[in-house]
Amino acid sequence: MENILSAKNVVKRFGNFVALDDVSIEVPTGTIFGLLGPNGAGKTTLIRIINQITAPDSGHVLIDGRLLNPEHVKDIGYLPEERGLYRKMGVGEQAVYLARLKGLSKKEANARVKDWFARFGMDGWWKKKVEELSKGMQQKVQFIVTVLHEPRLLILDEPFSGFDPINAQLIKDEILRLKNNGATIILSTHNMGSVEELCDNIALINKGKKILDGNVKEIRRAYAARTYDIQFKGSMIAFTNSMWTGAELIEKHDGENGMVHARIKLLGNTSPNLILENVIRAGEVNGFTEVLPTMNDIFIMKVQESSGIVEKKELVGTKSNYTE
Repeated sequence: MENILSAKNVVKRFGNFVALDDVSIEVPTGTIFGLLGPNGAGKTTLIRIINQITAPDSGHVLIDGRLLNPEHVKDIGYLPEERGLYRKMGVGEQAVYLARLKGLSKKEANARVKDWFARFGMDGWWKKKVEELSKGMQQKVQFIVTVLHEPRLLILDEPFSGFDPINAQLIKDEILRLKNNGATIILSTHNMGSVEELCDNIALINKGKKILDGNVKEIRRAYAARTYDIQFKGSMIAFTNSMWTGAELIEKHDGENGMVHARIKLLGNTSPNLILENVIRAGEVNGFTEVLPTMNDIFIMKVQESSGIVEKKELVGTKSNYTE
C-alpha cells in the first residue's frame, strides 16, 4: 500500500525544549491513522508542520512522495482542537466564504454547503450567527468547513470533543464515509474507544519520541498475554482440576442459570486447545474467547514505560475488555 504522507526523522525545538525528536511516521493512502499521545507529547507540533504552519528544524515531510510545498494546501483539510469561526458572521455565508478560500466557485460552494447542512439536519441554520449556536452546533459547522473542498488528506484533532453520543456517532459515520470515498484521515484523539473502532494504524508519541506504531489489530494481538475467558456449566472443583498446572484462574463470577464466567491465564507452553479439551470433559462449555488488551491499556502501559514510571510489564486485561 502506498503512503500519502511520510514524515522522515522530523526534529523540532523551541529554545532548549525538544518538541519532536527524530520522529518518523508513514500514513497509508485510504486509511484512518491515529496520532496518539498524552498532552504535550508533540502531536500538535507535528500536525502544525504537516499544515506548514511551522517548519521542522531537520527532517522532512512528503506528500505522495513529493516534498511538502504550498501547493499541498488544497489537498489537506485541518480541523484544529481550538475551533476558529467568525462569531458575528452568518453560518451559511461563513461556510461558503471558507469554501471559496479553498478554491471552490461560489456556485459549487453554495451547493456543497446546502448538501452538508441537509445531511447534518442544519437546514434552518443558514442565517444564524455562530455566537447563537451551542458548542456542539459550532463544531458541526467547523467539521463541515473542514471537509467541504473534499481534501484527499484530513487531519482531525479531537473531532468528538463536546459532542453528545448521537452527534459523536454522526461524525464517526461521516469519517468512515469519507474514508470509503477515498480520503485519508489522520485522527488525533485521547478517546481510545474511537481508535479501536475507527483506526487502521496508529503512532504513539511521548515526550517528543515515537514509542509505538503499527496496525491496531496487530498491536493488540502482540500485547496479548495468553489470557482467555471461559463460560461453562458444571462443578467448579472439576473445572479447576481440569486446568491442573497448565493454567491459572485469575477471576470468576457466577452468571444466570448456573453459568460460570472465568478468566484464566495459560502457563508455560500450554496450548488453548489442550485447556479447552480438558474443560469440556469437566462440564458444558458455552464460550471460549481470547482476551486482547484494549488500546487504552496499551497506551497507558507504553507511556508509563517510556516515562520510567513502570518497568516493562505484561497486560492481562480487565473486566471491561473481555472480548476482542
